[in-house]
Amino acid sequence: MSLFNELKRRNVFRVAIAYLAVAWVIMQLADIVLDNIAAPEWLMKALMFFIVVGFPLALLFAWAYEMTPEGIKRERDVDRSMSITSTTGRKLDFVIIGVLGIAVVFLLVDKFALDTATTETNGTDKSVAVLPFVAMSSGPDDAYFADGLTEEILNSLTRVPELLVTARTSAFHFKGEDIPPIPEIAATLGVAHIVEGSVRRDGKRLRVTAQLIRAVDGFHLWSESYDHDTKDTFGVQTDIAEKIATALDVVLDEKQLKRMRAFGLRNPEAFVAYQKGVELGDLSHGDDGQVELLLEANIWFEKTLSLAPNFSAAYLWHSDYFAHFLIDNIGNEDVTDDERTTAYERLKQDFDDAIRTAADDTHSLAAAYDRALLTANWRGLPAMFDDFVNQSNCYGPGWSDMTTLAYGRARENLIISQRLIECDPLDYSGWLGAISAYLWLGDFDAAIATAIEGKRAVSHREVGFGLFESYVAAGRFEDAAARIDRDIRGETRALWARMMLAAARGDAVATKSLLEKKLGTYDGVRIANFARAGERALANEMAAAIDSDPFGYLLLMIVPSNCMCGAPFDLEATPNFAKLLDEANLPWPPDSPIDWPLKDW
Repeated sequence: MSLFNELKRRNVFRVAIAYLAVAWVIMQLADIVLDNIAAPEWLMKALMFFIVVGFPLALLFAWAYEMTPEGIKRERDVDRSMSITSTTGRKLDFVIIGVLGIAVVFLLVDKFALDTATTETNGTDKSVAVLPFVAMSSGPDDAYFADGLTEEILNSLTRVPELLVTARTSAFHFKGEDIPPIPEIAATLGVAHIVEGSVRRDGKRLRVTAQLIRAVDGFHLWSESYDHDTKDTFGVQTDIAEKIATALDVVLDEKQLKRMRAFGLRNPEAFVAYQKGVELGDLSHGDDGQVELLLEANIWFEKTLSLAPNFSAAYLWHSDYFAHFLIDNIGNEDVTDDERTTAYERLKQDFDDAIRTAADDTHSLAAAYDRALLTANWRGLPAMFDDFVNQSNCYGPGWSDMTTLAYGRARENLIISQRLIECDPLDYSGWLGAISAYLWLGDFDAAIATAIEGKRAVSHREVGFGLFESYVAAGRFEDAAARIDRDIRGETRALWARMMLAAARGDAVATKSLLEKKLGTYDGVRIANFARAGERALANEMAAAIDSDPFGYLLLMIVPSNCMCGAPFDLEATPNFAKLLDEANLPWPPDSPIDWPLKDW
């Protein structure tokens, strides 16, 4: 008998097929189970080692031994006339068919059921969030360096149109020791995949580990470790981004690769400086002391730009201080004209540099819109805003609501805000924009529901104030009053809210009493409160004084959208502001989503 026929008779081929089929099923199940119990990586490698080593042993066993009615015997001790290898072979056939059936079912579930669950629960199957890489070394700037590397990978991935990438604010929310499990993070962010990793710096050496995880089952689609010189950080970040895109079945052509590789800082020191500036900038938009924090942040942005002079985002951050400086010091006699003129020129230069170095047309258009708005060049603003409404990305101007919400463009604002929530669900600005849009559309129930959902997603004072405003607009005054004590922090802001509530109720006595407290020194709020209280002459007097200031339009442009009261002042009292509205072809009076019983104009 030939060797082939003897191997066949002794069922060696069947044992080989059965062994490989069973081993494949075991490996797939082990991969899911071990990932979900956070088992060490060596355990999977050990299992694979024993399976590989066991394969030739199984074949040797099948050749040398035979199943008999009396049990396992050496093959040479079995009488060929009494051999039952054909019966054993049929049993092995059933085993093979059964295991292959299990494998087919597993593949179908993995392909359709799990993929469908991922898509329905976490959004598109080409969606990803890059969590902050963990700093494994303890140098003074290593955490900032890790954040910088994370953001560079994130920004590189955003250059790929086929990918939906969660924006920085939401991804960086999951930073620290007590973060939820991967499936919970993915569900919160609405993505199907998570990227996580670690960074260790030791002198000039850099070790980076990264992995791409499918959220629904914890399966690692890709992982890799890099050992580089810290000067070659750019090579690491671009390679990671390219490998992630490839693992998600995105084919990158040369044009896409060029865009991906051209974006970013590329300088480790600039990484650190930019992250320190962003940290302070984020803090400035959540608490008091905004201008002081922005001024401190600008020290780091200036260092960033000295190392990376073509980084557009740093110019935009740098400009924010000058905008708020000008707004906060309108009518302030303690600030000289030269100081304000210098701030204005620096503001314009920052925007010019941001436009010049913008990564793409969308970023350039956003910077151009904000520059035009903040430098009193309002002609063409509506057309520029329309361009953003038609975009499909997650970016837009920072100040556009000032010339849109009160002027009949709330529905377009809602489109942009919903897009921002999808991209960055843990950033308050998208939720606040959606709340405001629903208020201006007169859909108060939707505004309340969005505010409640937004409060569950993010903890930010503006979202809480948005819920209060929504209750006022809906006439649910008791609910609004309850929110003041629960959500509104700070004595001045609480007084603003009580004044707003009293005016909405038509309580003239309480409104007048609160007006006499002056409610802080912010003139924009005072104009709105005069208007809500029906004090037309006082509102006009203050608006006229602001309009006479060369930069008064920066404050007056904010009042209509914040007041939600139609015309907070007569346009005849503000001829300079009226000229800007005419240039932009914006209607007057604005809309008034809330009824103010004490206001009769």
